[in-house]
Amino acid sequence: MENKESFNGYTLSVWQDADGDWMACLEEMSSISVFGASPEEAVSELSMAWAAAKESFIANGEAVPVAPSRKQYGGHFNVRIAKTRHRRLAVEAAREGVSLNSLVAGKLSATTSV
Repeated sequence: MENKESFNGYTLSVWQDADGDWMACLEEMSSISVFGASPEEAVSELSMAWAAAKESFIANGEAVPVAPSRKQYGGHFNVRIAKTRHRRLAVEAAREGVSLNSLVAGKLSATTSV
C-alpha cells in the first residue's frame, strides 16, 4: 500500500463504508476521495485522482497545495474573538498570574493532539 510520501505529505485515510465499499481520501483535502472494491484498489484509485488533481492545478496556472505537515510554521497566529470573551480570558489569566498568551496556549494544548 502507498504511504504518505506518495501523496506529498497528505494523510491517507482508508475505511470501509456501510455498503462494504472501500473509500480512500486525503484527510487534509477531503474533496479528493475515491471508492474501490478493496483497500488496495481504493488507494490505487486515490493515487490516480491525486495525480490528476496535481495536473489540473498546474494546467490552470495554480500551485499544487502544500500539505500542512510540509509547511513551516512561525508559532503564532491571530484569532478574532468577541470582546466579552477576550475580557473573561484576560481576567482569568490575571487571576492565575500568567499572561493571556500562556493561558490561551495552555487551553489550546489541552484540547488538541500533537
